[in-house]
Amino acid sequence: MEKPDTSAVHDYLINLQDRICEGLGQVEVRSPFLEDSWTREEGGGGRSRVVAEGNVIEKGGVNFSRVTGAQLPPSATAHRPELAGARWEAMGVSLVIHPENPYVPTSHANVRFFSAETPGGDYVWWFGGGYDLTPYYGFEEDCRHWHQVARAACTPFGDDVYPRFKQWCDEYFFLKHRHEPRGIGGLFFDDLNEWTFAKSFDFMRAVGDSYLSAYLPIVERRRNHVYGETEREFQLYRRGRYVEFNLVYDRGTLFGLQSGGRTESILMSLPPLVSWRYDWRPEPGSPEARLTEHFLKPRDWLAEASV
Repeated sequence: MEKPDTSAVHDYLINLQDRICEGLGQVEVRSPFLEDSWTREEGGGGRSRVVAEGNVIEKGGVNFSRVTGAQLPPSATAHRPELAGARWEAMGVSLVIHPENPYVPTSHANVRFFSAETPGGDYVWWFGGGYDLTPYYGFEEDCRHWHQVARAACTPFGDDVYPRFKQWCDEYFFLKHRHEPRGIGGLFFDDLNEWTFAKSFDFMRAVGDSYLSAYLPIVERRRNHVYGETEREFQLYRRGRYVEFNLVYDRGTLFGLQSGGRTESILMSLPPLVSWRYDWRPEPGSPEARLTEHFLKPRDWLAEASV
């Protein structure tokens, strides 16, 4: 494979973190992002930006990391045994926003790049990332908007890109032990190196650059929605699903922990408050039941919008 321009990727990711924090800061005016720079003993480091107890965001983080190593963790070599013993580098921006208002959905996004040089001097690289939305009380308008922005980001790269990565997202963010999706999906891609480095990099940038356009209009529509104890309790209950997925299935979490990453930054994705109730089920016909009965189903939101 061609030698990747890691410096260009690094510069883009640093700038993306700045722009996303600035954009989120337009709606979160009470609590600013606090920056925590860190280094990793094995090589590399990053800067974590975290906000808590804000007027809109109960807890959120936008992290940049660039780490290196001499040997990959088991999560990375399980499907690529040829990389055993290869020097590697991984960098990316990852974010999770947990709003306080239950009518504002949680959002997650990340874009990342991995490269390795084998003992024989060959280069291996790929891009990954995407974004997904996790509502507690769903709105058709929000779901359509989220997927419209995702499709627009993908369209310049081929008509098949959005359907393929939308389906991958639906399949990836799925809690097998619950038999239900985590949210209403979006985009997910990994191991992307089927194009040239330049085209692959352009696609990662298109995804990263579109996140704010996908999320901020939804936040603005729902941030002042009146809610009570019932809605808050349901939000905390559903957050439990988020925790379960991140700790059991999420590749980024597993890679970070197995590669000796910074635990505080890796677990930044977890919500500040969460609850589990034994065998709890919402009342049939209730707004809480509508989440799983209507929104958390495999759906083509854009085809439905065109009918």
